[in-house]
Amino acid sequence: MMTFQVMNKREFFKCGLTATGTFACSPLMGFSETANEKHWKWSKEGLYWSPTPRGTKCMICPHECVIKEGKSGLCRNRVNQNSILYSIAYGNPCAVHIDPIEKKPLNHFLPGSKIFSIGTAGCNLACMNCQNSSMSQASPRETRNYDLMPDKLIAGTIANNCPSIAYTYSEPISYYEYTFDSAKLAHQAGIKNVLVTAGYINEEPLRNLCKYIDAANVDLKSFSNDIYKRLSAGALEPVLNALKIFAEHGVWLEITNLVIPGWTDHPDMIKRMCDWLAENGLSNAPLHFSRFHPDYKLNQLSSTPIEILTQARDIALSAGIKFVYIGNVPELDAQNTICPTCHEILIERKGYSIFQKNIENGACKKCDEKIAGVWA
Repeated sequence: MMTFQVMNKREFFKCGLTATGTFACSPLMGFSETANEKHWKWSKEGLYWSPTPRGTKCMICPHECVIKEGKSGLCRNRVNQNSILYSIAYGNPCAVHIDPIEKKPLNHFLPGSKIFSIGTAGCNLACMNCQNSSMSQASPRETRNYDLMPDKLIAGTIANNCPSIAYTYSEPISYYEYTFDSAKLAHQAGIKNVLVTAGYINEEPLRNLCKYIDAANVDLKSFSNDIYKRLSAGALEPVLNALKIFAEHGVWLEITNLVIPGWTDHPDMIKRMCDWLAENGLSNAPLHFSRFHPDYKLNQLSSTPIEILTQARDIALSAGIKFVYIGNVPELDAQNTICPTCHEILIERKGYSIFQKNIENGACKKCDEKIAGVWA
């Protein structure tokens, strides 16, 4: 096990990478205490808020919650205290792991590398299919958390030889200040930053964050505003705007679309989504169609039929999307990266492991076609 030691004003701890890839922390790490006054030592004054006569207005995401004294917003981790908005998720993750980057999923960004991954409780959406609902639909007051301030996060990433950090598991927009400060510090240290996000964020905070973000996987949940509202308590247009902003700032972008039976599996909707991506300059952005498995409030549904997923892939390829993957179906062998010109297997994957790599200097070894991505 690789270990590192970090000292700050609060305490000393040891952490390391286990054989299973889990970030193991000793009891000296100091889990935060929940639901009491000591919790406030993990709070930080928030960004993007304004006082109003009815409460403090948060302007991080399109909900723009007006939060009354002592209450929290929809994300559960932005709290009004004395008319000041605080993030109680700051330095307070409940999930800390080292993952293969393909798990995010990112197939065209440093393939085969490991990524230091963190997430806090709370989310600004309420997806009925959420597989991390015990995190996303909770407050940091309700979870058992690690004490991991940005400086410790950077030290742990370096000590475990990870070239990048993922802000993931729940929604990094809901712990914006922690994400922003950590990403800025990581950027200064030469570490790359990855957002795994639903992209439900206002324009100004996103543009500011993009200064330090190298890659993002955006969960494009549907191409119907009505389904966004009913399935996730969100809206489509802000997500589409976020995709444009990521691309404008040169952030490497991959997109995930979970195909849910009866909700997001309609061929016409999938075609409209793929056409929009192609028309807006995102034909090189890998598109990951992910198989739904029953969970949370949609556990009465069946898993997505494989033929629906392969049909979605065909629709995307016909629309001009160059790199299309199918996730959560290992038997399909649909995670290989294929050259769009000569159809050579460029990267062969089994699960999260890579078995062959035929890309050299960002190009296909066979036909020299340039392959979009970040390869080194």
